[in-house]
Amino acid sequence: MTIYFYSTREKHYGCFSNFSAYGFTLDDLWWPTSEHYFQAQKFVTTDRPWCEKIQMAKTPKQAAKMGRDRTHPLREDWEQVKEDIMLQGVWKKFATHEELRQILLGTGEEDIIENSPIDYYWGCGKNGSGKNRLGVILMQVRDQLGKIG
Repeated sequence: MTIYFYSTREKHYGCFSNFSAYGFTLDDLWWPTSEHYFQAQKFVTTDRPWCEKIQMAKTPKQAAKMGRDRTHPLREDWEQVKEDIMLQGVWKKFATHEELRQILLGTGEEDIIENSPIDYYWGCGKNGSGKNRLGVILMQVRDQLGKIG
């Protein structure tokens, strides 16, 4: 049975969302959510003060909005590194929180799909034709966590 998630309010798999409030330390900094981490990394080499403001954003929604602000220059290699950065953040989130790790490992071999009606890259999009890259990354993290026990 395919596992769909999107909103943090979903009972079983809302924690898979990058907006879910499970913080972690990465690069010697505290990140309130994986969304904060991901969005801030867009500016880590081009606008350090903006990167730090994103890290301190009150909500993941605010961090996402700030990360989409194109008045600040994106790092030049963003398109090449964005999936690796997402993988790092998602890995750290699930490696840090035992309860999340157990939920993810409990999905077994099932497909995991971010059921976003608007995101055709990280999610499946409204009609299901999206790339579902976040779902793919979650399945990669699940496989890696399963190998280390």
